[in-house]
Amino acid sequence: MNTADALLPAAAVISTRLAPFRPCIVIPFYRHERAIAAVIDRLKPFGLDCWIVDDGSGAQSRPTLHAIATRESTWLHLHRLAQNRGKGAAVMSGCARALAQGFTHAVQIDADGQHDIADLPRLLECARAQPHALVTGVPRFDASVPPLRFYGRYLTHFWVWVETLSFEIRDSMCGFRVYPLSTTLSVWDEGDVGRRMDFDTGIMVRMFWRGVRVLSVPTQVTYPVDGVSHFRMLRDNLRLTWMHLRLILGMSMRLPRLLFGRSRQ
Repeated sequence: MNTADALLPAAAVISTRLAPFRPCIVIPFYRHERAIAAVIDRLKPFGLDCWIVDDGSGAQSRPTLHAIATRESTWLHLHRLAQNRGKGAAVMSGCARALAQGFTHAVQIDADGQHDIADLPRLLECARAQPHALVTGVPRFDASVPPLRFYGRYLTHFWVWVETLSFEIRDSMCGFRVYPLSTTLSVWDEGDVGRRMDFDTGIMVRMFWRGVRVLSVPTQVTYPVDGVSHFRMLRDNLRLTWMHLRLILGMSMRLPRLLFGRSRQ
């Protein structure tokens, strides 16, 4: 079973029947201590419970996270992974805890301040209307986006369209999305989803294969001038290449069902 550090036992036996809509927020965190306080301040007015999952950031981040968790203890929960396990493991660890507390949906949002939190109500409104769907932001970039990152996304878009035989997934890389917790954890527990930079795309494609609708909401994305990126060009591009090879193989095994779905559409 591909369970993240400290995933709760309930995650393996979750029901596929959704309870009344009850959303929360999950923030995977790795050494973004300069940005996280502002992100939390912007989230507070929405009145949602929030889990920050510290993905083994080490001593340099602990004072900042401890201060935030102490100040916002009524709604914010801090969970630390002993070692760096990757974004996917951090997100799913927070989702498992949220599910165990009775939440039905989790808003994933990055800790670096890229996402326009003002769009959160629009994503939640879409998720409330279609609670079995995965709702994702589709970035609208400004001039701050690095050109290589911007054009590189289209390579992933192309392969995702091939892997799903569909244009329904307009963007699989945006880390601002709303997960239906039961289905998401079930797909994660199948053990085929990457834990690191391959997580966002991998979980979305496999949920689509499961029959989950993917709904898109345009959202502004800004790259902060002093932002910290943990993307490693060689290592992570190799990881993404390996992910797409596995997804292509998975698509070929599901080809009759995907073609049948296309014919019905």
